[in-house]
Amino acid sequence: MLLWPLRIGLRLAMVLVTAVVVYFVVTGVQVWLTSRESATAHASAIVVMGSAQYNGVPSPDFRARLDEALSLYRAGRAPLIVITGSKEKGDRFTESHVGGTYLEHHGVPSSAVVEVGGADSYENLVDADQVLHRRGDRTVLIATDPFHEDRSLAIASGLGLVPFPAPTRSSPIHGFGTIPYFLKEALAVGAGRIIGYHNLSRLSIGLG
Repeated sequence: MLLWPLRIGLRLAMVLVTAVVVYFVVTGVQVWLTSRESATAHASAIVVMGSAQYNGVPSPDFRARLDEALSLYRAGRAPLIVITGSKEKGDRFTESHVGGTYLEHHGVPSSAVVEVGGADSYENLVDADQVLHRRGDRTVLIATDPFHEDRSLAIASGLGLVPFPAPTRSSPIHGFGTIPYFLKEALAVGAGRIIGYHNLSRLSIGLG
Protein backbone atom coordinates (compact mmCIF):
# COMPACT_ATOMS: atom_id res chain seq x y z
CA MET A 1 0.00 0.00 0.00
CA LEU A 2 2.88 2.38 0.68
CA LEU A 3 3.99 2.07 -2.96
CA TRP A 4 0.92 3.93 -4.25
CA PRO A 5 1.68 7.24 -2.50
CA LEU A 6 5.28 6.94 -3.72
CA ARG A 7 4.18 6.31 -7.30
CA ILE A 8 1.76 9.21 -7.20
CA GLY A 9 4.45 11.45 -5.77
CA LEU A 10 6.90 10.44 -8.51
CA ARG A 11 4.31 11.04 -11.22
CA LEU A 12 3.49 14.47 -9.82
CA ALA A 13 7.19 15.30 -9.67
CA MET A 14 7.62 14.22 -13.30
CA VAL A 15 4.65 16.31 -14.38
CA LEU A 16 6.06 19.32 -12.52
CA VAL A 17 9.54 18.89 -14.02
CA THR A 18 8.04 18.49 -17.50
CA ALA A 19 5.93 21.61 -17.06
CA VAL A 20 8.95 23.63 -15.93
CA VAL A 21 11.05 22.42 -18.87
CA VAL A 22 8.28 23.19 -21.36
CA TYR A 23 7.77 26.63 -19.81
CA PHE A 24 11.42 27.59 -20.19
CA VAL A 25 11.67 26.09 -23.68
CA VAL A 26 8.66 28.14 -24.82
CA THR A 27 10.16 31.21 -23.14
CA GLY A 28 13.44 30.58 -24.95
CA VAL A 29 11.64 30.42 -28.29
CA GLN A 30 9.91 33.72 -27.51
CA VAL A 31 13.25 35.33 -26.61
CA TRP A 32 14.68 34.09 -29.92
CA LEU A 33 11.71 35.36 -31.93
CA THR A 34 11.97 38.79 -30.31
CA SER A 35 15.67 38.89 -31.15
CA ARG A 36 14.73 38.83 -34.84
CA GLU A 37 12.44 41.87 -34.59
CA SER A 38 13.55 45.38 -35.48
CA ALA A 39 11.03 48.21 -35.33
CA THR A 40 10.78 50.98 -37.90
CA ALA A 41 8.93 53.33 -35.56
CA HIS A 42 10.09 56.75 -34.44
CA ALA A 43 10.30 57.41 -30.71
CA SER A 44 10.95 60.06 -28.09
CA ALA A 45 14.28 58.53 -27.13
CA ILE A 46 16.76 55.77 -27.76
CA VAL A 47 17.76 53.81 -24.67
CA VAL A 48 21.16 52.12 -24.87
CA MET A 49 21.51 49.20 -22.49
CA GLY A 50 24.89 49.34 -20.77
CA SER A 51 27.66 46.82 -21.20
CA ALA A 52 31.30 46.52 -20.20
CA GLN A 53 33.84 49.30 -20.61
CA TYR A 54 37.58 49.03 -20.17
CA ASN A 55 39.26 52.06 -18.60
CA GLY A 56 37.14 54.50 -20.60
CA VAL A 57 36.87 52.47 -23.79
CA PRO A 58 33.60 50.71 -24.69
CA SER A 59 33.88 46.95 -25.03
CA PRO A 60 33.19 45.65 -28.56
CA ASP A 61 29.71 44.60 -27.42
CA PHE A 62 28.96 48.00 -25.89
CA ARG A 63 30.32 49.77 -28.94
CA ALA A 64 27.95 47.79 -31.16
CA ARG A 65 25.01 48.98 -29.07
CA LEU A 66 26.26 52.56 -29.19
CA ASP A 67 26.76 52.36 -32.95
CA GLU A 68 23.18 51.20 -33.34
CA ALA A 69 21.98 54.17 -31.31
CA LEU A 70 24.18 56.47 -33.38
CA SER A 71 22.68 55.11 -36.58
CA LEU A 72 19.14 55.57 -35.27
CA TYR A 73 19.88 59.10 -34.12
CA ARG A 74 21.43 60.09 -37.46
CA ALA A 75 18.39 58.65 -39.23
CA GLY A 76 16.17 60.97 -37.20
CA ARG A 77 14.40 58.12 -35.41
CA ALA A 78 14.63 59.89 -32.02
CA PRO A 79 16.03 63.23 -30.76
CA LEU A 80 17.48 61.92 -27.50
CA ILE A 81 19.82 59.10 -26.47
CA VAL A 82 19.70 57.77 -22.91
CA ILE A 83 22.74 55.69 -22.06
CA THR A 84 22.57 53.35 -19.09
CA GLY A 85 25.13 51.56 -16.94
CA SER A 86 27.00 52.18 -13.72
CA LYS A 87 30.52 50.91 -12.96
CA GLU A 88 32.04 47.81 -11.49
CA LYS A 89 34.13 47.89 -8.34
CA GLY A 90 37.50 49.44 -9.11
CA ASP A 91 36.39 51.11 -12.33
CA ARG A 92 37.17 54.79 -12.88
CA PHE A 93 34.28 55.42 -15.24
CA THR A 94 30.65 54.46 -15.49
CA GLU A 95 29.42 52.66 -18.58
CA SER A 96 27.00 55.49 -19.29
CA HIS A 97 29.73 58.13 -19.12
CA VAL A 98 31.97 56.15 -21.46
CA GLY A 99 29.03 55.69 -23.82
CA GLY A 100 28.18 59.38 -23.71
CA THR A 101 31.76 60.36 -24.48
CA TYR A 102 31.83 57.91 -27.39
CA LEU A 103 28.66 59.34 -28.92
CA GLU A 104 29.80 62.93 -28.48
CA HIS A 105 33.08 62.08 -30.19
CA HIS A 106 30.97 60.83 -33.09
CA GLY A 107 29.04 64.04 -33.47
CA VAL A 108 26.07 63.71 -31.15
CA PRO A 109 25.63 66.99 -29.22
CA SER A 110 25.83 66.72 -25.44
CA SER A 111 22.32 68.21 -25.22
CA ALA A 112 21.00 65.06 -26.94
CA VAL A 113 22.72 62.65 -24.53
CA VAL A 114 21.60 61.67 -21.04
CA GLU A 115 23.69 59.40 -18.82
CA VAL A 116 22.00 57.24 -16.18
CA GLY A 117 22.63 53.82 -14.78
CA GLY A 118 22.22 51.10 -12.27
CA ALA A 119 23.78 47.75 -11.55
CA ASP A 120 21.65 45.62 -13.89
CA SER A 121 19.08 45.81 -16.67
CA TYR A 122 16.17 46.51 -14.35
CA GLU A 123 17.92 49.32 -12.48
CA ASN A 124 19.17 50.81 -15.73
CA LEU A 125 15.67 51.03 -17.15
CA VAL A 126 14.23 52.37 -13.89
CA ASP A 127 16.78 55.19 -13.98
CA ALA A 128 16.07 55.84 -17.65
CA ASP A 129 12.33 55.88 -16.97
CA GLN A 130 12.73 58.49 -14.24
CA VAL A 131 14.47 60.85 -16.67
CA LEU A 132 12.00 60.19 -19.45
CA HIS A 133 9.02 60.57 -17.12
CA ARG A 134 10.15 64.06 -16.11
CA ARG A 135 10.41 64.97 -19.78
CA GLY A 136 7.04 63.47 -20.63
CA ASP A 137 8.68 61.01 -23.05
CA ARG A 138 7.26 57.48 -23.10
CA THR A 139 8.14 55.89 -26.47
CA VAL A 140 11.63 54.42 -26.66
CA LEU A 141 13.82 52.41 -28.99
CA ILE A 142 15.84 49.84 -27.03
CA ALA A 143 19.36 49.47 -28.44
CA THR A 144 20.93 46.27 -27.15
CA ASP A 145 22.01 42.83 -28.28
CA PRO A 146 19.29 40.75 -29.99
CA PHE A 147 19.27 38.13 -27.24
CA HIS A 148 18.75 40.88 -24.63
CA GLU A 149 15.79 42.55 -26.35
CA ASP A 150 12.96 40.45 -24.92
CA ARG A 151 13.84 41.08 -21.28
CA SER A 152 14.63 44.75 -21.89
CA LEU A 153 11.29 45.28 -23.64
CA ALA A 154 9.42 43.47 -20.87
CA ILE A 155 11.03 45.54 -18.13
CA ALA A 156 10.42 48.79 -20.02
CA SER A 157 6.77 47.89 -20.63
CA GLY A 158 6.32 47.08 -16.95
CA LEU A 159 7.57 50.55 -16.06
CA GLY A 160 4.97 52.17 -18.30
CA LEU A 161 7.22 52.92 -21.24
CA VAL A 162 6.23 52.07 -24.82
CA PRO A 163 9.34 50.25 -26.11
CA PHE A 164 10.31 49.16 -29.60
CA PRO A 165 13.14 46.74 -30.42
CA ALA A 166 16.26 48.15 -32.06
CA PRO A 167 18.79 45.32 -31.77
CA THR A 168 22.33 45.83 -32.96
CA ARG A 169 23.35 43.68 -35.91
CA SER A 170 27.07 44.33 -35.45
CA SER A 171 27.55 42.63 -32.09
CA PRO A 172 30.73 40.58 -31.73
CA ILE A 173 28.56 37.96 -30.03
CA HIS A 174 27.08 35.99 -32.90
CA GLY A 175 26.56 32.51 -34.28
CA PHE A 176 26.96 29.63 -31.88
CA GLY A 177 28.51 32.06 -29.40
CA THR A 178 25.04 33.42 -28.65
CA ILE A 179 23.73 30.11 -27.33
CA PRO A 180 24.81 30.65 -23.68
CA TYR A 181 23.35 34.16 -23.81
CA PHE A 182 20.02 32.95 -25.14
CA LEU A 183 19.92 30.29 -22.43
CA LYS A 184 20.67 32.89 -19.78
CA GLU A 185 17.97 35.20 -21.13
CA ALA A 186 15.41 32.38 -21.25
CA LEU A 187 16.14 31.75 -17.58
CA ALA A 188 15.98 35.46 -16.69
CA VAL A 189 12.78 36.14 -18.63
CA GLY A 190 11.14 32.96 -17.36
CA ALA A 191 12.01 33.79 -13.75
CA GLY A 192 11.12 37.47 -14.16
CA ARG A 193 7.66 36.63 -15.41
CA ILE A 194 7.03 34.51 -12.33
CA ILE A 195 8.54 36.58 -9.52
CA GLY A 196 8.72 40.01 -11.15
CA TYR A 197 11.76 41.66 -12.68
CA HIS A 198 12.15 43.94 -9.66
CA ASN A 199 12.46 40.91 -7.39
CA LEU A 200 14.84 39.25 -9.84
CA SER A 201 17.01 42.36 -9.64
CA ARG A 202 17.03 42.23 -5.85
CA LEU A 203 18.26 38.65 -5.89
CA SER A 204 21.49 39.83 -7.55
CA ILE A 205 22.19 36.45 -9.12
CA GLY A 206 24.35 37.74 -11.95
CA LEU A 207 21.70 37.78 -14.69
CA GLY A 208 22.55 41.36 -15.60
